[in-house]
Amino acid sequence: MSPNSARKAEQLGYTNVKVYHDGLPAWSKSNYSVLSVQFLKEAWIDKDIPVVLLDVRSEQVASKGFIKGAVAFPADQATALVKKLELKQKNAPIVVYDDKQGASAVTVAKELIKGGYVNVKILTGGFDAWQSAKFEAASGKLVEKASYVPKPRPGEINLAEFEKYAAKLPANVMIIDVRNTDEGNSGMLKTAKLIPAEEIKDRATEIPKDKLIITHCSTGIRAEMAYHSLKELGYTNVKFVNAKMEFEKNGSYKIVKE
Repeated sequence: MSPNSARKAEQLGYTNVKVYHDGLPAWSKSNYSVLSVQFLKEAWIDKDIPVVLLDVRSEQVASKGFIKGAVAFPADQATALVKKLELKQKNAPIVVYDDKQGASAVTVAKELIKGGYVNVKILTGGFDAWQSAKFEAASGKLVEKASYVPKPRPGEINLAEFEKYAAKLPANVMIIDVRNTDEGNSGMLKTAKLIPAEEIKDRATEIPKDKLIITHCSTGIRAEMAYHSLKELGYTNVKFVNAKMEFEKNGSYKIVKE
């Protein structure tokens, strides 16, 4: 957990608390993560955000029902299929699913990580969970070849616009650094206010609704989470930085869009 979450856990009486300082980006380079069918549908599919869906069941089983847009990627051919996978972006979001047990999905996820892919997720409950939620399914022939064409995510700010505000902050703009306190103490923008992502809702009174609010972190992941939290709170003029950022003690920074 993050340092902030660790402190809260300790305050609640937990005595064996560990902090993973490198965070999710480092974890994802050598491990897969998981997501729910609800999150996949609402955060990706409903918003038409590009994602690579890999159905790792046998084609005979998958053809009877699958998530629309899924690619046929049988687990028993995983090693060969990963080698043939032609995704230029190694950080492309890849969601792997089987039926419900997850063993086949885990096998494929591990092969993808070995192949250098760093944003691999397993769908909790697999296709059975998707069906149980009564989400739309397709049948027949699955997609044969995986492809990924990134496009701006809802709320993503143009980097040139952000850098202009970061250099000289207008009175009608507020930049919020949503990293944790320890990260902020090691270096942050002089024009930003530090409010960790998990504290956004509790500290909403510090965030004016009559300004453009821009959130950023070190990778774009927490910034986007904070963006959605603010939208849920009724903020209408919100954007987030979807890029990697590195900071120095003096307030300088590097920003890279992958």
